[in-house]
Formats: sequence, structure tokens, C-alpha cells
Amino acid sequence: MKPNYYRSLWISDTHLGGRNLQEQNLLDFLQATESEYLYLVGDIIDFWKLNRRWFWPETNNKIISQILRKAASGTKVYYIPGNHDKILNRFSGHTISNIMVTEQVVHRAADGKKYLIMHGDQFDSVIKDKHRLAHFGALLYDIVLALNRRYNKVRTFIGRPYHSISAPMKRWVKHFFNYIGRFEHLLVAEAKKYQVDGLICGHTHHPMSKQIEGIMYRNSGDWVESCTAVAEQPNGMMRIIEWPHGLSTEKLGVTDEIEKDRYRDRCLAPTN
Repeated sequence: MKPNYYRSLWISDTHLGGRNLQEQNLLDFLQATESEYLYLVGDIIDFWKLNRRWFWPETNNKIISQILRKAASGTKVYYIPGNHDKILNRFSGHTISNIMVTEQVVHRAADGKKYLIMHGDQFDSVIKDKHRLAHFGALLYDIVLALNRRYNKVRTFIGRPYHSISAPMKRWVKHFFNYIGRFEHLLVAEAKKYQVDGLICGHTHHPMSKQIEGIMYRNSGDWVESCTAVAEQPNGMMRIIEWPHGLSTEKLGVTDEIEKDRYRDRCLAPTN
């Protein structure tokens, strides 16, 4: 099957090295898409988890190989480290295996609009000021995700659809702390310094698309629950796309109307 072509793709929060990554979905997505630009917007490799306990299935190697193949074949790949892979910031400004590592970058879309690309963790008060709380929250979330995996295995066995029990907790906790830290508005303020039209980030695991103070804010979501990415069409139009269970690549695109409804103010994680 011919891959779906996008001018640019943004993925974040894959957390390679964690047990909750939907690794087959991510591999299928990478195999089914091609792009001129590919932005890896942080928390791609989860060194927090790898430092606690090594977990690296063969599918992870295939995912890395796909990214390296894209970079070798001409795709311009940028790696913007997040808080879980911050160790890679030491390579910022360097190109490794045709992948540019940088803390942030400005992308110019086909329609001339400019977007600031960053992970966003530096504007999260939990990560910035409360490191122990951040690690505790990550551990708690992992426990809930593990329960979520087992719960949905049972649902699949009895023929019931996927239902996320972890998304509501993640949404409540993150919304609480992001409210304290004014996360989105701080990112928008940073984007304004660069005189750009919008920004694309990750970190919250919430795929989102909305206007804030004249700046287009988009979050690429994650690959432990929502399996989403931000995509730029050849004409410069931006949208959030998702890799739903059982849908073909022809159905990958999300219409503007659906995007406005589903991604303005809430998490996409499957709830039905």
C-alpha cells in the first residue's frame, strides 16, 4: 500500500522504554506515512523508566530503524528532547545519523506561516519546581496505565470496545497543575517572542488545537493512549490526525470540522 504523504509530521511522548507505549500502532503509523519533515517533539525515549528497569522489545528497534530510514532517505528529522529524554540536550545543535537535535526550532509551513516547535516541559511548574512530585506522578500514572492495559484485555476478550480508565485521571491531574503553572499561556507568551503564527508542542499527552491570544496552539498528543500526531498537508493546512484501532490509512485524516469539535478543549483518549 502506498504510504500517505504529508509535508510535515509531529509526534511526541512515545516513551520508548516504557511498557505502556502502543508500539505496534506507532510502527504501523511510521510505515504508513512519509513526509518532507518529521519532528520528534520530546519524550521519544523514556530514560526515566530505562534507568529504573530496562525494557526494550524488538518492536522498539523497528521503530528506531524506521526513523533512521526516513532520515537517511531525505526526510528532514528534528529531535527536540523533553523531560524524559533531557539527557539528549547535551547534543543540541549537532546532527546524529542525519537527525538534528535541538531544544526548539521554528518551522515555516507551505503557506508561509511560522510555528515554534518545543516540547513544553520547561513551562510545566510540576517539572520545573517539583521534581519529586513529577516523578511520583509519573509512577502513579504508570500504575493506572498498567491497570488500563489489563482492563482492556478483558474487554477485548469479551468483545467490548476499548475504554480508557487512565485518561480521566491524567486529564484531571494535568489540568490542575497546568492551571497553576499557566502552561498553555506561558507557551503562547514564548511563541509571541519569536513572532510566529503558532506553536506545536507535546508533554501533556493531550492532543489539542485551539487559538490562544491570536496564536494557534497545537499539541501532538502521545502514543501511550491517544496515538495522535500533528500533520501539515502539502498546502500548509495543519490538522491533528490519529491512528485508530482497525482503521486504514485512507481514513487517517481528520476533517477540520471534527478537529474543531474533538481537539479544542479536551483529551482525545478513547472513551467509548
